[in-house]
Amino acid sequence: MDNGVRPKRSRRRKGKQKGASSSVASPSAGQAAGLSAVAERPKAEVNGNNARRNKRRKHGKSAVSGNVRPLAPVGQREASEQDHRQPDGRKARRKQRGRKPAAPAVADALVASPAIEPVVERRPVSQEPRREAPHHFADRDAYDAPLYAALDLGTNNCRLLIAQPTRPGQFRVVDAFSRIVRLGEGLAASGRLSDEAMDRSVEALKICATKLKNRNIRRARLIATEACRAATNGEAFLERVQQETGLELEIINRETEARLAVSGCSSLVGREAKSVVLFDIGGGSSEIAVIRIGDNRSSRLANHITHWTSLPVGVVTLSERHGGRDVTPESFAGMVSEVEGMLSTFDCPGDGVHAPEDFHLIGTSGTVTTLAGVHLDLPRYDRRRVDGVWLSDDEVSAMQARLLSWDFSARAANPCIGPDRADLVLAGCAILEAIRKRWPSRRMRVADRGLREGLLTDMMADDGVWRRGRHRRNHRGGPRNPAKPEGQAS
Repeated sequence: MDNGVRPKRSRRRKGKQKGASSSVASPSAGQAAGLSAVAERPKAEVNGNNARRNKRRKHGKSAVSGNVRPLAPVGQREASEQDHRQPDGRKARRKQRGRKPAAPAVADALVASPAIEPVVERRPVSQEPRREAPHHFADRDAYDAPLYAALDLGTNNCRLLIAQPTRPGQFRVVDAFSRIVRLGEGLAASGRLSDEAMDRSVEALKICATKLKNRNIRRARLIATEACRAATNGEAFLERVQQETGLELEIINRETEARLAVSGCSSLVGREAKSVVLFDIGGGSSEIAVIRIGDNRSSRLANHITHWTSLPVGVVTLSERHGGRDVTPESFAGMVSEVEGMLSTFDCPGDGVHAPEDFHLIGTSGTVTTLAGVHLDLPRYDRRRVDGVWLSDDEVSAMQARLLSWDFSARAANPCIGPDRADLVLAGCAILEAIRKRWPSRRMRVADRGLREGLLTDMMADDGVWRRGRHRRNHRGGPRNPAKPEGQAS
């Protein structure tokens, strides 16, 4: 047919490779003669040619028997799939629909073939390890903030904090360690640190030494308190610590200990408070500081201490003298009376500072945090819920009466007390009761912080890190919202 009109090409055949079959494409007018010739062939011959052609396509380039193509690594496989996609997507989809499922022997062939590489699954983004420095800091100095370390070896606990300064007056905890070592066990009776207690303490200090060596610490302060102060072999023990761990600890006096406790808890003293009594019930001693702020508040709350005292009694020493495992109401009253006698010698004029609105107590010790945890009925101790919580005077009395009604096994079973503190918590309650009688108050604030936080804030303030523009802000210019609890300078 030659009428001068060019026959139209089917759009469906555009882009087809030469020689590729198209059983569904509509024939053009110029191909009518060829198609008619094919139609005249016997049907068996046409089917035989198609079968041979399909067989060549099926087996011609297979690397593994069973029509299985070996798997490439994840990245290469994705690129290969992109490279082998045909321009005509319809044809690829038709071939995929017409492919028969692989036989069960395919899995065996995949395992047996040495040319097949295993598929490596990537960990989901949500499970990737978190970066140590917050990723949303606009100020890149956040990654380079110096690290400070504070270690407190007390009569009952060995504690370590490693932190870096963030916003002015605050810091972010990078690492922490705490272990009950009972260094002062038996000290009240013998006047010496026992070998078993020293061994426990050295093992805990070795862990602290490892943590300190693994980080680039700009400045550290390592202190020891009442147990080493009172023991006749306290200095010898610290020499042993230096030889076996490389840590050099200093024994601080009681006044320094009281000031550090105030510095560590200063962020919990609100602007509305005009006077506060802060106490730290330790294992071998208890520090009490009377703070009167007035109208002009200093940047360091410790500058407002007017009177302080350190009682030579703590939860370890008091429980050893009166018995902490089986405590009766009579033995509890005896412990309270002993502490009241010590407080009677504390010359603190003007005790009538407890106005309802501008005076309150602040307690920082395992005793008050335990009371708060029991009061909140926590399934396990949670510092975020305990630190800074307020307890009314009636609530404190109710919690003490509740603990006094429990026997040793009941106290040990409580998740906020545990077996390590079950024989010490009532001795701490007796010290707290004597303080509450001397300074009555309608409310008490609980602080899960103390000497370590005071050491850190004092070191950072002395170095002036917050005066050098280390105010961290996010990409919107607002203050950073820290993921971990922060401390605040005094």
